[in-house]
Amino acid sequence: MKKNINLYPLLAIALLFFLFSCSKDVTETNATIGSLRSAPLGPVDSVVQQVVLITDSQFTVPPVLPPAPFPQVQAPQNVCSALPIYGDTIIFPQPVSGSDYIVTPVNNPGPGKYLSWPVGMCIDSITGAIDLTASETGLKYAIGFVKSGTTDTCMSTLVVGGASYADSVYVLSEGETNALPYFDGNPQLLSVCATGNGCSFDVTGSAAAQKVIVNTSTGVIDLEKTLNGTSLLSLGGAFGLVPVNGQTITTNIYYKMNDPSNDALQHIAVQVVYYDSKSLINIALLNNVLTKLDNLISGNMISLSTNPRPPLVVIVRHN
Repeated sequence: MKKNINLYPLLAIALLFFLFSCSKDVTETNATIGSLRSAPLGPVDSVVQQVVLITDSQFTVPPVLPPAPFPQVQAPQNVCSALPIYGDTIIFPQPVSGSDYIVTPVNNPGPGKYLSWPVGMCIDSITGAIDLTASETGLKYAIGFVKSGTTDTCMSTLVVGGASYADSVYVLSEGETNALPYFDGNPQLLSVCATGNGCSFDVTGSAAAQKVIVNTSTGVIDLEKTLNGTSLLSLGGAFGLVPVNGQTITTNIYYKMNDPSNDALQHIAVQVVYYDSKSLINIALLNNVLTKLDNLISGNMISLSTNPRPPLVVIVRHN
């Protein structure tokens, strides 16, 4: 007897076997990019913090721009277009016969008024002409000019060449026995008379007549001989046998120098004061001396308010 065989179960089994044999053994990696993740948080690996990317323009950091250039600054304009000029920053007296030596501005700044500081320069307030013969030489001056119709004062400096002496206190017991001249308003300049060539001091003998002893070649004042005299027969020096504290004499020293002044005859008055010790010096006098000396060393004008001449030489016997 022939049996009927049902093939459907067999076909189902074969189909399952075929599908199983076509499956892959390699686990595929998910290539889908997920959200950005933070670093692991330690043992709790399952906790993940998402980083939010803000792309709104209001939160975007502005780009770095190059620094702005400095604004262009124009050079200050010269408001003193009418400044008088005398040809140089230093002028010298010259030999003259029967009249004074006058220097005038080399330009024409127009009408106005001329001024000068400190006292000692003889200047014409209308023309600006400087009488060098009558002026104190060896000083630095400020010259001002106010043009008519304005209130601006144009300022410049001008040195009048020549010799001067520093306002100073000299203590003989400390070896400060000489007062040296300085020249052309500048104590830092090398002396044109240091070697004794081309200079003549006390050419009229007026200082020697008052027993103020000046080296005729260098202009150095010998303070010890001026105080004590040159010998026992001189009966004392400029202050006599018994000097008195605060005693003062003023002497004129006439001189000539072989410099751009061309041996023009010049002169300077020097005031000499005596004190037995420094503690006896009048405080106002001492302050005046120190102020002028400090201004001179600093390169300033010696005085703006008072006459800087004559220079004050204080001789002190003991400290």
